[in-house]
Amino acid sequence: MTSKELTDFLNSKVFEYNNSKFIESDPIQIPHQFSLKEDIEISAFLTATIAWGKRKMIINNSNKIMNYMGNSPFDFIMSHNKNQLDKIEGSIHRTFNSIDFKFFIKSLQNIYKNYYSLEEIFTKNAEVDTLQPAIHQFKKVFFEIDHPIRTQKHISDPLKNSAAKRINMFLRWMVRNDNAGVDFGIWKSLSPSQLSCPLDVHSGNVARKLGLINRKQNDAKALFELDTNLRKMDPFDPVKYDFALFGLGVFEGF
Repeated sequence: MTSKELTDFLNSKVFEYNNSKFIESDPIQIPHQFSLKEDIEISAFLTATIAWGKRKMIINNSNKIMNYMGNSPFDFIMSHNKNQLDKIEGSIHRTFNSIDFKFFIKSLQNIYKNYYSLEEIFTKNAEVDTLQPAIHQFKKVFFEIDHPIRTQKHISDPLKNSAAKRINMFLRWMVRNDNAGVDFGIWKSLSPSQLSCPLDVHSGNVARKLGLINRKQNDAKALFELDTNLRKMDPFDPVKYDFALFGLGVFEGF
């Protein structure tokens, strides 16, 4: 395909998949249960944190997390007590267990008490054309209080060559307003042009077949390559193509 043919093809796939029907089978349905900004971003962050593996399991376990928090995430984060934490036991989702979840609760409380909001941290450390250094700074803030070493693995760091798929997906949900009812666009201080595509096995394989990535590993260098090419097609909303790459890979076996 020529450059224009590829852009037209991917735009058609964005139109096909970036609509309300996408929500029915995707983990983004979890934050769509809420209307309060803080409830949306906390539920989205926790859901994105465990977003690996089969989507049905991700959705089920995200709902389990919401149930632990009485389906009022922000209120629970800010006012939970020891008895409530003691009820959280065992595995939450694969290697993300009760130890990790309890720390996430404490860290989120620290952030909302001392940094005002999640959005504030990312905005403060954002660069003009990327949020990847902001993710690095966010991880430092997230683990600034005493924490289990094991839990650090659940927040990726792009400056250590991670593609940081899950947190880039969370940022897409928060920042991008697609006018289609999927992504929320509730973080007004950041721009979709700063976002990076959530790069995983499916989107990576499709991107390679389309010549958008040459690098074999799904790491930060591959993500930079993909972002560069997607920004050529749409510098203002490059991550809309995540819907095309994901849809082609998961739904069409491209």
